[in-house]
Amino acid sequence: MSHETGEVKIHKIVPPRDREVEGAGDVVNKYSRQITQLDTAGAGQAQLYATGLTDSDMSKAQVGITSFGYDGNPCNMHINDLAAKVKEGVWKAGLVGAQFNTIGVSDAMPMGSAGMSFSLPSRDIIADSIETVMSALWYDANVSIPGCDKNMPGCMMAIARLNRPSIVVYGGTMKRGRGTLGACANRDLDIGNALECNGEFISGKITADERRDIIRNACPGAGACGGIAIEALGMSLPYSSSIPAVDGEKIKECLRVGPAIRNLLEKNIRPRDILTRKAFENGLRIIMVLGGSTNAVLHMLAMAKAAEVPLTIDDIQAISSSTPFLADLRPSGKYIMEDLHNMGGTPAVLKYMLEVGLLHGDCMTVTGKTMTENLAEVEGFKDGQDILRPISNPIKPTGHLTILRGNLAPDGAVAKITGKEGLLFTGEARVFDDEEEIFHALEEKKIPKGSVVVVRYQGPKGGPGMPEMLKPTSAIMGAGLGKDVALITDGRFSGASHGFIIGHICPEAQMGGPIALVHDGDKITIDANTRGITVHVSDEELAKRKESWKPKPPKYTKGALARYAMTVKSASEGAVTDEW
Repeated sequence: MSHETGEVKIHKIVPPRDREVEGAGDVVNKYSRQITQLDTAGAGQAQLYATGLTDSDMSKAQVGITSFGYDGNPCNMHINDLAAKVKEGVWKAGLVGAQFNTIGVSDAMPMGSAGMSFSLPSRDIIADSIETVMSALWYDANVSIPGCDKNMPGCMMAIARLNRPSIVVYGGTMKRGRGTLGACANRDLDIGNALECNGEFISGKITADERRDIIRNACPGAGACGGIAIEALGMSLPYSSSIPAVDGEKIKECLRVGPAIRNLLEKNIRPRDILTRKAFENGLRIIMVLGGSTNAVLHMLAMAKAAEVPLTIDDIQAISSSTPFLADLRPSGKYIMEDLHNMGGTPAVLKYMLEVGLLHGDCMTVTGKTMTENLAEVEGFKDGQDILRPISNPIKPTGHLTILRGNLAPDGAVAKITGKEGLLFTGEARVFDDEEEIFHALEEKKIPKGSVVVVRYQGPKGGPGMPEMLKPTSAIMGAGLGKDVALITDGRFSGASHGFIIGHICPEAQMGGPIALVHDGDKITIDANTRGITVHVSDEELAKRKESWKPKPPKYTKGALARYAMTVKSASEGAVTDEW
């Protein structure tokens, strides 16, 4: 502390993440030598022998295999089995494979409850835990096997920080469900239907029994939502992001990882050799082409920061403005990732993007080859597919993710507008400080057509943890108001959300942003054409309201969420917690 100013001065201490044993040279066990090859590390060697390692194993490179497996979530319940297959392939490749686990949070289960506040913070806990184990135990390489969506950016943030040879094996997508009862018989289902069915019931579209039938059959087994950006970034083997979790091809992929990670070790190809600015542009472009989640903005910003690649929300807007939206995929479209995989998978999309000039082909990938070299071996789409439109006939000529600014969001907001909802919305504000109040308002018919529903105090600090507003958006869609009601929030949305929705409003309400000053009845305009978001209240009136505004007391004063709220940055910066 400075005695002159009373300020606490924080000095960055950079941990020895990239420090190798002196004299390691070109060997593949650059890091594990710290334990296996030093005479002073006898205790560590003794413990390795106790795990079953032999004398010959002590000279092999060691691969930390991060499993996200746990029983209580279909996204993750099969991943320990996949990790075992990865481990088998790693050992067959002449390496030591050591599995360790990290946490996961199912987004669907806590949705709409206080538990949802833990979802986004789990991303940072995941990153920290992988970095901790990999650094403390000096593993030479990492293979991460994520499932639910915060798993993926969490492991990528750790991999980028560590910068040791790494591969991500996506746990796999979920197959579609199918209804069995009444009007739902033979209806294609997924998790989005399970979220929307309550709104359908409230509006009288389905019966109570049909609602229960949807819930019972929406999720037929293991698997998660489609996660495509990591493969486009070059950090997964081809097809990883589109292979269904229960498909035999996923096992084959896991077994291929051993030779692939050995190749990266021998060639010393590291994540930051792959995670270049061009690679992030590839990842963002496929997100726009396929209609990915607004969460991609948060996660790509955070991953880029970890990789020390400059990336801002304005860069994301520039990419969106020059990338067409082409895919007829859920939640706004007809098909799911299983359908896309059957017609050629993620590599077919990437191959088409390369052909039409939407992809940097010279980027390195975890195969040790460039993206162009990988895609030369891909057949492309099968005949008759109508999932991906040609660039000459897009669903929307520009990306569906739009960065908005205006007096309601001076530091930016993220809109997910596919074009099906329209590009302009003006309505009167209906303000809620708690999302649960929205359901009562819907039941009581107090959200008329033309309303702009405002859900605030849901940001990174105010939520805390920036909970997803999927439950209210699903209720609005299920009630048949998707084209007649907009929803804006300083929280965020799920990939399953659709409708006229705007999230990530910055500054957030807890920080005194303009969203905290909106009153019921204020007129709000959202204009995707001008990328504006405006509350039609004078500057003088907003200043007057600001004078009487006071922040809400923190919801948590100790524990994980209290620490998160104290350290987290704005959503416009990726909601990161590791920058001071």
